[in-house]
Amino acid sequence: MTGTLRPTGALDATALLDGYRTMRTIREFEERVHEEFAKGDIPGFVHLYAGEEASATGVCAHLDDRDTIASTHRGHGHCIAKGVDVTEMMAEIYGRRTGACKGKGGSMHIADLSKGMLGANGIVGGGPPLICGTALAAKQQGTRGVGVAFFGDGASNQGTTLEAMNLASVWNLPAIFVAENNGYAEATAATWSVAADNIADRAAGFGMPGVIVDGFDFFAVHEAAGEAVERARDGGGPTLIEVKLTRYYGHFEGDQQTYRGDEVARARAELDCLKTFRSRVTSAGQLTDEQLDSVDREVTELIDRAVATALEAPKPTGDDLETDVYISY
Repeated sequence: MTGTLRPTGALDATALLDGYRTMRTIREFEERVHEEFAKGDIPGFVHLYAGEEASATGVCAHLDDRDTIASTHRGHGHCIAKGVDVTEMMAEIYGRRTGACKGKGGSMHIADLSKGMLGANGIVGGGPPLICGTALAAKQQGTRGVGVAFFGDGASNQGTTLEAMNLASVWNLPAIFVAENNGYAEATAATWSVAADNIADRAAGFGMPGVIVDGFDFFAVHEAAGEAVERARDGGGPTLIEVKLTRYYGHFEGDQQTYRGDEVARARAELDCLKTFRSRVTSAGQLTDEQLDSVDREVTELIDRAVATALEAPKPTGDDLETDVYISY
């Protein structure tokens, strides 16, 4: 589901279907996790990405396995967009041995280095320094790979994020910083906690381009990310992209969301990225409703199988405690 989409304006039917499939997979995965968590069978915390699908999909469409991404506590969408196996992800969320991290990490720590997914991260602002390291490695090795850090508006105020952006510019790294501004750092509004109107405005202080895009518009994200990735691969250095969007669920499952009004209902009804994508491609005659409906059915079946497989998988045992702790180089 990654590496197949071309710059906006050159998206053929196959590429468009790939993009839609990725967004639909993220949405169905998150909606199902929301339902399953309510049953009490999923351990730990869960932070859902529903509503933000166009961001991860539009960015990761330009990446392949030589590229790396670092995620956040809200990482399921990034994992899926980067190609992590959905069945292994679901098993990991359920804490099963067949999970992506053998059931030891759970929702906030899914990783797959074979796909360049450095991991979801429970540390706010933990990702940007990591991709400086992988971007430096790509530059030194001449792979033309890039490192992408996804982070939220809360992490935009963390010193780790600001220091990483400065370092990326000083070393002219092939790094891209994607600020997914959903308006809240947990329950704290960005309008109250972030001094600048736009996170992207901070890019000027680090000598890199800053771009603001509509996070409900897959094509806008895809275009901005395509330019940033091409620039990074060609040695042009880092870019800061601010994606403005809305998460459909609370900060975590169980969040009462008393700090929000009717913005989610409006976003679902009027701005939803899947609805706007479908309207645009069908109106233009690029895809049909039948094609998109077929993807919907296939994705639903995939998620059903992933849940069933996870429920049947064994849990880690005491013998697993001391495995995967150290690695010998």
